[in-house]
Amino acid sequence: MHSQVRFQFASAIALSALLTVACDGTPKDAAAGSTGSPATAGAPRSAQGSAPGGGGAGSAAAAGGGAPRRTAAVVLGAADVAKVTRGSIEAGIPIAGDLRPIETLSLKSRLEGNVEQVYVREGDRVSAGAPLARFEAVDFESNLKSAEADALSQKTAAVTAQWNYDQSKDLFKVGAIAERDLRATEQAAVAAKAQQAAADARLRAAQTSARDTRIFAPVNGTIQFRRVQGGEHVLRGAELFTLVRFDVLELTAALPARRANEVKPGQSVRFLADGKTFNGKVARVSPTIDPASRSITAYVQIPNPKGELKGNTFSSGQIIAQTLDGVMVIPQPAVRTGQDGKAFVYRITGGELEQAPVTVGVVDEARSLVEVTEGLKIGDVVVVGNVGTLGRGMKAQIIGNERAGGPGGARGGDPRGGPGGGTRGGRNTDGAAPGEAGARRRGTDSTAAPAGGAPASKGEQGTPEKGKRGRKPAA
Repeated sequence: MHSQVRFQFASAIALSALLTVACDGTPKDAAAGSTGSPATAGAPRSAQGSAPGGGGAGSAAAAGGGAPRRTAAVVLGAADVAKVTRGSIEAGIPIAGDLRPIETLSLKSRLEGNVEQVYVREGDRVSAGAPLARFEAVDFESNLKSAEADALSQKTAAVTAQWNYDQSKDLFKVGAIAERDLRATEQAAVAAKAQQAAADARLRAAQTSARDTRIFAPVNGTIQFRRVQGGEHVLRGAELFTLVRFDVLELTAALPARRANEVKPGQSVRFLADGKTFNGKVARVSPTIDPASRSITAYVQIPNPKGELKGNTFSSGQIIAQTLDGVMVIPQPAVRTGQDGKAFVYRITGGELEQAPVTVGVVDEARSLVEVTEGLKIGDVVVVGNVGTLGRGMKAQIIGNERAGGPGGARGGDPRGGPGGGTRGGRNTDGAAPGEAGARRRGTDSTAAPAGGAPASKGEQGTPEKGKRGRKPAA
């Protein structure tokens, strides 16, 4: 009876061990110890690369009883890296500001009267000489006709007075009239000429008033504001319209005083506004430096014949002072500054990161490019921007640029493995013997079996059948 109970207990332990091997591939230590097999219960685990029977001697992983230490790695996207190439770079002075219309006109009334009709509204584009509004002109036209008649009368009187004076001079020469009569006709002629001049002045004033009853556009432009309505009584000097001329836009840029001598009229300027690139030129440069801000003012003009840009559009760009072609360039975010203040980049070499000191030349802030004069070569791959904590020696993997592994493994299910055979979906890098790497499950390490004992490697326990053959229940 006692032997039968002991046999049933041993059978239950063995069945538990078989189920554990079939489900997990690794028997629990308690179950292994309960079988009473000293060959398998006392076998220590070996680190990667240990041969069977070695017992993991000299391995750090075996001494700690855990997994091997792994090197820190970073995964990068295609946008996180850039290659060193040759290209052109522009040395310029960055500027930014609002693009204002080159001219803004305020059209005001030159007379007092009632507005009869308005021809335009806000946003209408007008050409020079186009009518904008009209005043009631009945009184002004009447005054004009009266002034014309008066001027004609005074002109006739002046001609008559001059003829009388000429006749009096001839008569005075022959003694027909006295000198007093000659002086009288002379004064009459002078007075007639003065009255004619006054009449002409009144005529011109009347003509001007009649002309001012109609408002015309002085230049090509667009109506920004309309301040008057039809039938409204307007006083002299009241604003009627605001007309802007934006076929040319101007930016007023404040530049540091130390760069005042680098800016000259005629230099090219490249702008970015509304997602588009525009070109312009420096039109004028202030001759003095502002004592308060220690800056100098430059006026940049941009042609805008089609009206693609609106007035007061914010734009940024740079005044191009120098252009360099065929130099090594990298993105500006790739350059970092160390604690010693020197520039360096993270270069990817052999799948690992390394710090490469660099010497920076011209910086193109508008296009975010940097010239590298020393420290790199064409084709080097560098890390761009902030991608987390980086350090030299870290493994770097670029998503989308993976390649098959070297000897001993293949990636992504590639059956091309090195010595020892590759596993589907993993890499064989531990140098295990043939058959062990192919049977290894879940990326676990092989455990060495003592010499002459039953195999205890997890690779051999990777399938239920091998598990059954590899361990027998104790009697």
